[in-house]
Amino acid sequence: MAALVIAEHNNRELNVATRSVVTAALLCTSEVDVLVMGYQCEQVAKKAAQISQVRCVFLAESLALEHSLAENAAEQILSVATGYTHIIAAAGFFGAGTLPRVAARKGVGQISEVTRIISADTFERPIYTGRVIATVQSADPVRVLTVRATSFLPAETKGFAPIKKVVAVADKALSVHVSREAGSIERQNLEQAKIIVAGGKGVGSADNFRLISELSAELGGAMAASRAAVDAGYARRDLQIGHTGKTVAPDVYFAIGISGALQHVAGIKDARTIVAINRDQHAPIFKVADFGIVGDLHELLPQLIYRLRQAKLD
Repeated sequence: MAALVIAEHNNRELNVATRSVVTAALLCTSEVDVLVMGYQCEQVAKKAAQISQVRCVFLAESLALEHSLAENAAEQILSVATGYTHIIAAAGFFGAGTLPRVAARKGVGQISEVTRIISADTFERPIYTGRVIATVQSADPVRVLTVRATSFLPAETKGFAPIKKVVAVADKALSVHVSREAGSIERQNLEQAKIIVAGGKGVGSADNFRLISELSAELGGAMAASRAAVDAGYARRDLQIGHTGKTVAPDVYFAIGISGALQHVAGIKDARTIVAINRDQHAPIFKVADFGIVGDLHELLPQLIYRLRQAKLD
């Protein structure tokens, strides 16, 4: 058995989630290779080669792979995937768009959001927004998986795997990259953040969301939002936490003005400490919070921000 891990990166830096995917792959088999595909991303391949217990890193570079378009990425994976029993990527926008295409072309099922590897053919994944954990056994000859990176510790970086360049596939021309609007570092690294300050619809407006931004900055954390806040136009969609957004596992998660719908809680269940601020004492978020404050966030947050700033000056 052998596993092919699909690296995630921005053509400059390797996403730490890839190291967690390697950890998951090693629970399936001891023979793990990594595929890095992009444009001018040799440095990423060198980082991937340092991941402990990786056997080989394949590097495919072309303009067609620069923006990780799902059609081109799937074709590149298929071009090197012969002989592998497992093809694995991190759960997220890239994995969700690419691996179902790979599975369909392989004629096998695709298992999403795996949180535990029981054996090479048996996995656990949450269903019903995390209320039930399903155990799934696959009889397919190739298991195509996306795994929640937050459920697996990142592999160490003490390896010296060889890098093998492979022929890049031609552009499928089925989709076109139009533009990319770069977010802040906090937005890009929500899955890696140790402290997250998230605002919900209770924040009241996009202007009021500056309080969430300011508090996250003072704490050295990342800013996030609930789906209700995103749908209301208070925050960008790339900040969304929950079942239809990102899954996070910070040391501390501040849920501010967030009611605590099951879909949101599903995205924060691995947080070590949850602090909730809500003026509704019956809000469901208090059922999962480690610490709760019943009060008006518009009064409490300015005081908290002020005190944090004063503490820095003392």
